[in-house]
Amino acid sequence: MRQPKLLFVTALATALVAGCKVDRTREGELPEVDVRGGQLPKFDIDPARVDVRMDTQTIVVPKVEVTPRQGNNP
Repeated sequence: MRQPKLLFVTALATALVAGCKVDRTREGELPEVDVRGGQLPKFDIDPARVDVRMDTQTIVVPKVEVTPRQGNNP
């Protein structure tokens, strides 16, 4: 029931828009705008203190042995 109504309304709207004739009756013009300089805001910024240094360390990496499972190999 809704689909025929929607189709009718869509067809009617299309016919009304397509049936219109538009003629420009006068030229358009841009508005006059007065622009004057402004000022950006000022900020006082205290950056975070970062201490960067280089260090040499030795880490122990464990040895891992992997053995494949016997039997069902996918």
